[in-house]
Amino acid sequence: MSNQTTTSTVMDELLSNYQMPTDLEVGQLVEGTVINKKKNCILIEIDGITTGMISGKETKDNTNTAKKAKVGDKLTAVVIEKENDDGFVILSLRESGQQKSWENLVKMCANKEVVKIKAKEANKGGLLVDFDGITGFLPVSQLAPLHYPRVDDADASKILQKLQRLVNVEFNARIIAIDKDTNKLIFSEKELYKELKDKELKKLKIGQKINGKISGIVKFGIFVTFNDGLEGLVHISEIEWGHVANPENYGVVGKDLEALVIGIDGEKISLSIKQLSKDPWVEAAKNIKMGQVIKGKINRLSDFGAFLSIDDQINGLIHVSEMFDKDGKPAKKPEDAVKIGDELETRVIAIDSKEHRIGLSMKLKEEKKESETKANKEKEAKNDKKEEKKSKKETKKE
Repeated sequence: MSNQTTTSTVMDELLSNYQMPTDLEVGQLVEGTVINKKKNCILIEIDGITTGMISGKETKDNTNTAKKAKVGDKLTAVVIEKENDDGFVILSLRESGQQKSWENLVKMCANKEVVKIKAKEANKGGLLVDFDGITGFLPVSQLAPLHYPRVDDADASKILQKLQRLVNVEFNARIIAIDKDTNKLIFSEKELYKELKDKELKKLKIGQKINGKISGIVKFGIFVTFNDGLEGLVHISEIEWGHVANPENYGVVGKDLEALVIGIDGEKISLSIKQLSKDPWVEAAKNIKMGQVIKGKINRLSDFGAFLSIDDQINGLIHVSEMFDKDGKPAKKPEDAVKIGDELETRVIAIDSKEHRIGLSMKLKEEKKESETKANKEKEAKNDKKEEKKSKKETKKE
């Protein structure tokens, strides 16, 4: 009888200490102890009752947890299957790592932390980037000025070409939108510079020299980033005192450039390269006079005339009305009279220093002939008068 009582007591104790297997759910994060490790397969004990298996691609995570794990180590993994045919709960370190990464990203977003991301693919809208094994998106509109793909006429194919050059480039950025349920993860590089930009903009003054880097070149000018967040435009008219045909001839994206601040309108900053040097027109106004004969070379044609290079930075305009063809007849269009590269003498017929304009004429030879004819006529008239007076005197004597 006592033996039966003892046995019953032992059974009661065993049953009271027995833990029923935990009802695990797919997607649940569980912790267990490594009890066996083989190549591409790890067995872990969960709650001392259930055995979980991690194998194949599910052993891969960003921190190489499986490779570092040893028997007796604690591991955290995600349940991806409740039980397989062999009675093991199937677990994943890969999904566990991603889950931890998402939790970490949410915290980083809330704290406005700076993260380092790497571009792995480009499309017309921006860059697909990788952070801790999770794919996010960096839109074109959220790129900092130095990386923004500036192209003429917003050509989509050219934008994509510029973005493709950023693949494998690392960026510092902030998370500006996150939603794990929809796998939405949006980064901004531009956001990093916003506070700094506002501070630097307040300190910026007209007339201030800046040293920056060329961030973009388009047909209407050169964009320059400076002071860690500011960007200004050197308009084509402010690149050089003389005519500028193509801004691309004056710099390369990423190269250093010095410029002068000539305008601030809100966040719009106007810069000038040419105003760092003296205005050659000041000297030109002193040395070039009306009627002066100037020799130069034709460097540009337009519908209304031809431009003659007076020196490296000053051009004069020969209007088509002041041009003649080879036969000496008035030219109907510039091409009838000259071509690029022709050297010729011209006469200054207009000077406008404020507008930086010099008017020229090809009527040089004709003017000479006219003046010679006029002088001859005046001389003849004087001689006629002398002869007339002489004749009158002789008549009186008689």
